[in-house]
Amino acid sequence: MTPSIFTIPAGESFVDALARQLLDETVGDPLTLADFLILLPTRRACRALQEGFLRASQGRPLLLPRLQPLGDEDDELEGLADELDLPPIIPSLRRHLLLTRLVLGQSGGAMTPEQAARLADELGRLLDQVQTEQLSFRQLERLVPAELARHWQITLDFLNILTEHWPAILAEQGWSDGAARRVAALSRRAEQWAATPPDFPVIAAGSTGSLPATARLLATIARLPRGRLVLPGLDRRLSADEQREIDHTHPQYALMKLVQSLDLHPAAVPLWPGCRESPRAVWVAEALRPAGTTEIWRLLPIKAANEAFADVERLDCPGPREEAAVVALMMRATLEEPGRTAALVTPDRGLARRVAAELERFGVEIDDSAGRPLEVTPPGSFLALTARMVADEFAPHALLAALKHPLAVGGLPPGEFRALVRLLERHALRGPRPGRGIAGLVALCGDEPGLLAWLEQMQRLTAGLTAACAAPAISLANLVAAHLALVEELTANHEGERQIWLGEAGRAAFSFMGALADAADALAPLAGRHYPGLLRQLMAAVTVRPAFGNHPRLAIWGPLEARLQQADLLILGGLNEGVWPPEPAPDPWMSRPMRQSFGLAPPERRIGLAAHDFAQGICAPKVALTRAARSGGAPTVPSRWLLRLDALLQRSRWRQADWLSWAATIDQPARLIEVGPPAPAPPVAARPRTLPATAIELWMRDPYGLYAQRILALRALDPIDADPAARDYGKAVHKAMELFVRGLPPGPLPVDALERLLDAGRIALERIKARPGLWAFWWPRFRSIAGWMVALEAKRRPYLRQSFVEIKGELVLPGPAGPFTVTATADRIDRLADGSLALIDYKTGAPPSSKEVAAGFAPQLPLEAMIAEAGGFAEIGPTAVSELWFWRLKGGATGGEQRPAGGDIPGLILAAESGLTELIRRFDDPKTPYEARPHPDFAPKYSDYGHLARVQEWAAGDEGSEE
Repeated sequence: MTPSIFTIPAGESFVDALARQLLDETVGDPLTLADFLILLPTRRACRALQEGFLRASQGRPLLLPRLQPLGDEDDELEGLADELDLPPIIPSLRRHLLLTRLVLGQSGGAMTPEQAARLADELGRLLDQVQTEQLSFRQLERLVPAELARHWQITLDFLNILTEHWPAILAEQGWSDGAARRVAALSRRAEQWAATPPDFPVIAAGSTGSLPATARLLATIARLPRGRLVLPGLDRRLSADEQREIDHTHPQYALMKLVQSLDLHPAAVPLWPGCRESPRAVWVAEALRPAGTTEIWRLLPIKAANEAFADVERLDCPGPREEAAVVALMMRATLEEPGRTAALVTPDRGLARRVAAELERFGVEIDDSAGRPLEVTPPGSFLALTARMVADEFAPHALLAALKHPLAVGGLPPGEFRALVRLLERHALRGPRPGRGIAGLVALCGDEPGLLAWLEQMQRLTAGLTAACAAPAISLANLVAAHLALVEELTANHEGERQIWLGEAGRAAFSFMGALADAADALAPLAGRHYPGLLRQLMAAVTVRPAFGNHPRLAIWGPLEARLQQADLLILGGLNEGVWPPEPAPDPWMSRPMRQSFGLAPPERRIGLAAHDFAQGICAPKVALTRAARSGGAPTVPSRWLLRLDALLQRSRWRQADWLSWAATIDQPARLIEVGPPAPAPPVAARPRTLPATAIELWMRDPYGLYAQRILALRALDPIDADPAARDYGKAVHKAMELFVRGLPPGPLPVDALERLLDAGRIALERIKARPGLWAFWWPRFRSIAGWMVALEAKRRPYLRQSFVEIKGELVLPGPAGPFTVTATADRIDRLADGSLALIDYKTGAPPSSKEVAAGFAPQLPLEAMIAEAGGFAEIGPTAVSELWFWRLKGGATGGEQRPAGGDIPGLILAAESGLTELIRRFDDPKTPYEARPHPDFAPKYSDYGHLARVQEWAAGDEGSEE
């Protein structure tokens, strides 16, 4: 019997053309349409055809035909397999966990459950491929080249899971793999219909027949007395020579195999009634013709080709952000024309999410019909974060990530819960890591009764999962139960409503956790600490898809669903190599020649299918092609199809509106306001009357910094879970020097001086010992410093009478607004043999230069000398200062260096006094502002307040870049 086969050409809306013709055929008898059975590629294609019937009937009530999907992963063939009495499909999570258990057993404990789950996923993918291609694992033994035998044996050991253990497990439990069941269902349906044709019309539409079982069923339907096969975008112009040249990367490869299996030439396949071929489709086919036949391009009329692409725009955007902004702007512009529609078609889910986010700025809400991974939805991320929080023993980052999640309210009003979390952060999580568990947090919270009561409640809520995660071996079911109890309590609002299960993502998370609880017995007991990693790996396979599009005129489609429908404007986005088409996925099990010998399709088959989807999309009436020229900081390569079009059309530029500049204009303000440095001038009564010598330097270099620190009383928060930084190391070294010098007896240096200093260092650096990496870095430096210090101390001892360390002093100076007190804590003051004083300032970083000291921008030592000579250090009394030293304790090869402050000491003291007196006089004037960095050349290298002063907005050049 001659096959009944048609094609709906590229450029036509497939579902609209199909629906329109079937309504025309059954116009006299509306009941006839209900007799039809239409097989489509996916569930979403079925929904698209339903909408096509609605459009074609202009909203009239209809009895629709039966619509069944052929290849959806979760559809179970809409009852087809049940009719044929096939074993039920094993639930995907149970299969994943069973394979994970087998992998763990095969690895002999060398893998974590998370790693085993990842490998089990790859095993499941290979199993599906083999079953879909209807191959046998018995062929594996003969694939091994001699030189690969040893490595291949390792692979075979793992594949024994599929060849020996897995079939026995399925038989024992009465399950079947989804791929095998679908293949069996399709094959048996083809056999039944071939033997006994159905007495109702059957149409198979939209499938390319790329899988063997599907191709056989399609061929059977084409030969049925009342069957028809409708192919998407068949190129009817391919000659016999060109057909021999095409390979898996060609868009017509799968269709040609199907047509050839029916003993037909493409030219013999008629168009579906009411359809006509688009002129652009002819030229797209030319651009994508087999590489070995492209010499014909030299003979083609290029002018006619360019005319066919008159309604195609191409935009090469600088980066992904600009591409998303341009696409969103195009889609929003479409809404200005009543009734017009637009759709973005892309395999790049990141681009899809960015476009959806960009559209929100216009008040347009749109869903990516391809869905989002469960782990990036609010419920999925909260499940992952709470598991990690408990398994990490409430480490600061994990704890804050979970408790600052929007779903976390813990039975309290949201504002009250957030306030408690912020209070906990300030008291316990800023700075070095607290002790383990909630008990470690309680120890740092002092006498905050509200916070302590809340932490006690949190301890009760998390007790179950805490105990489960600490267990050396526990069932997955117990872990899931404890986890569910925690998240339901943490997400219950003050009215008791559990918010985590609300919405589409919440329902998907609920189904996932329920399925995980049901399948948990498939996995052997595991160490509780491995639960978070296993959970994330299992969630990675779950996609949350919107039930319905939430915009009537805009859509974001994946390439497969776009194959069967169109919009007034179709935007093909993400047209870069590695994205569209995608990079062939690496096979962890077989090399390319081994796959070919085994009978598996090469990875390039996906490229051919992607090429077909591209060819379908670009033939729409109005099209925009977009790509990002750079991604992740690196240049990208345009999609091979764009390069072919450029070569065919001999174009260097495409028609395009000025979308990029329009998109950039959205974020440009109407006018630019020049911002100058801040210069607050608070009343004199609010200005400080006492400052330490270290703050005088900040007062001179950056008065605004002093204003923020001393008047606004702003303090920078310590980093969360902070490692002891250079500042902490400097404090520890100062403490060690203090302990060492205080413990030295008068007279010559003791013989055990070095050991005494090292002991002092061990005491001062005690906190760093908890961080082995930091200890390994800082302790060798301190040992070097200690050696240098002891050698220098031995030289100085004969000339010293007494040493004072960390000694406090102050001096009161007159000012227009009243007395002003300058205080100081000197690192070390030595009384020399001649009775004068030597002031020493320890520096673990670079000391100020002599130029900065002389200019008055590093006044600490001169001010300390001024206080000493005036008798401000009560333990010493008024004494002349003869030496000012910076001791740089840097470690390394030299250990340290001694550097004089420079200049004439009496002159430095006099300059420091007069400079401070002038500062007091000026800032006692209420009109004097606290300017930000009035002397750029002497601005502080680091400041906690540069971002408040908005230095980068007004500073010239790259000044302030360290902020």
